[in-house]
Amino acid sequence: MPTMADVARSAGVSVATVSHVLNDTRPVLPHTRQAVLDAVEQLGYTTNTLARSLVTSRTRSIGLAVSAISNPYFTEILQGVEASALEHGYSLLISDPHDDPEHERKVVQLLHERRVDGMIVAPSADPRELLAYLRRHDVPAVLLDRLVDTRADSAPPFDQVCAENTAPVAQLVAHLAELGHRRIGLVAGLSGLSTTGERIAGYRHGLAAAGLPHDERLVVHGDSASTGGERATAALFSLANPPTALVTVNNAMTIGALRALRDRGLSVPDDIALCCFDDFAWADLFSPRLTAIAQPSKEIGARAVQVLLDRLASPDRPARTLRLPCEFVHRTSCGCAQEAGPGSGPTARPADSPRRPEPR
Repeated sequence: MPTMADVARSAGVSVATVSHVLNDTRPVLPHTRQAVLDAVEQLGYTTNTLARSLVTSRTRSIGLAVSAISNPYFTEILQGVEASALEHGYSLLISDPHDDPEHERKVVQLLHERRVDGMIVAPSADPRELLAYLRRHDVPAVLLDRLVDTRADSAPPFDQVCAENTAPVAQLVAHLAELGHRRIGLVAGLSGLSTTGERIAGYRHGLAAAGLPHDERLVVHGDSASTGGERATAALFSLANPPTALVTVNNAMTIGALRALRDRGLSVPDDIALCCFDDFAWADLFSPRLTAIAQPSKEIGARAVQVLLDRLASPDRPARTLRLPCEFVHRTSCGCAQEAGPGSGPTARPADSPRRPEPR
């Protein structure tokens, strides 16, 4: 197996120069750098990662702890994390905390014991043990998607990357209100998650902006899961005066809601209008096609890696929170007869097309 010394002899440079090129630890003249890379390719040299980690105290690996990896949203985040990590020469160790606080702490400890350089974590609804461990061991970390509470006058305890949550849900509610709905139900997520709280706040803002009252009975938690979304939707339609429109706040609960509506013989959008938070690959294959808020999931993952690398390069820099904008994808499950471009308002229904019953 060729060594670094073999590469140095072939390129006509010192072993130190080869090290600087491979580890990117010092600027090297372009022609010298290319000579080293050519020698690496010609000889088939591969870096001894373990030996390098003993010298540099870095493994060039990132730990990723994300629950519900099978969820298309988190799968796309994973793709963004992996692509960005690979681009910067980092490998990825992945684990699923299963949204369980105790298991979450164990998972993070195991990743830490494998000497990852830093971690990207989507916290559970009760991240106290997780945060305590990260602080106690001074682990470079980025919190993903779900944020932790901070006072308005203080910086976050860790770097955080997520999508906007409040304004997009308010936009869905406003859209439904403009279509004439006065009783708009919300299938909310798991209690305790920042995403759940922010999306409920967006729902309330949307109602207030439309001059509609807030009825607590129209907000039911679906626990961010398909079965929970089905249960929550069933509860909403057990009310004496059920909603005429529904907002679901993640893709799993949207599937559950559609199942519950089907079981009750209700048609979307003729009997019930539906808008959802989280667009996904097959959302436009449903009939009708789902009006949705699309999160920039791959970009969220990629930005989380970049923020972590910035943290590794400058450990003392102030923590920051990045929020990425979402896109309103206007299709037909909301009750509009025609599709419109992203971010547009309601689409007029042709005069000769059938209309669903007036909202109650």
